[in-house]
Amino acid sequence: MPKSKPVKATHREHEFLEVLRRYGGSARNAEIARALDVSEETVRRLAKQLEREGRAERMHGGTLLVGAEPGFHQRIAQNTDGKRQIAAAVAEEIQDGMCVFLDVGTTTSLTAEALRERHRLMVVTNSLMAAQVLANHNDNRVFLTGGELGGEERGNYGPLAEAAIRGFSFDAVILSANGLTERTGFTVFNPAEASIARLAASRARRRIVGVDHEKFGRQAPVATVAAEDVDLMVSDRAPPEPIARALALAEVVTLIARRKD
Repeated sequence: MPKSKPVKATHREHEFLEVLRRYGGSARNAEIARALDVSEETVRRLAKQLEREGRAERMHGGTLLVGAEPGFHQRIAQNTDGKRQIAAAVAEEIQDGMCVFLDVGTTTSLTAEALRERHRLMVVTNSLMAAQVLANHNDNRVFLTGGELGGEERGNYGPLAEAAIRGFSFDAVILSANGLTERTGFTVFNPAEASIARLAASRARRRIVGVDHEKFGRQAPVATVAAEDVDLMVSDRAPPEPIARALALAEVVTLIARRKD
């Protein structure tokens, strides 16, 4: 019986990319390995090659198709300690009785948990997760925006959500971002998310963005709230010098969250 010819690497790479597309743009390496019927070591090798070619991005335990947004549960598992530090630092900026807006995001979801120490907050959010965390607790009043509930992050977007936001004047808005560079500023994957962020920021006395260090130098396709409209950026590490300089020129204060012992 003649030996079967080895599969060309380019064919395997094509199959790899097709698996990522079927999974919505990102997947755990174990899932990719099962789909391709190969070892996880082979998946890591292929991911490394695709990253060199600029077609995929390796993440902790998984791979992301360039230009695609990783899933919520995958994102919240990345740098969780750093995001919790950011959440705690952001919560320190919020006082009892404030009216605040929280958008949909992994860091803002953790911020909602940190805000459970506050009392009598008026919270407006398009995140079902944030609403569930803060509702019926410490005399908080929670308003979940309208709109169709979608995605594994359980967020509301669109005209109904925006109409609800226009009915409030916020002491502070707490926003997230998928990327931050010195040239493009804060960026996200979802145009509807960017629209919500810009609207909420326009109705706030203070604008806060929480961005962990893994977002530095990463660029998502949609510009969100402009750096000039941000008052405070909270991160778990100091940004690279070019980003720090751009933020300083935009008069954004940078706060580095420290681990509490």
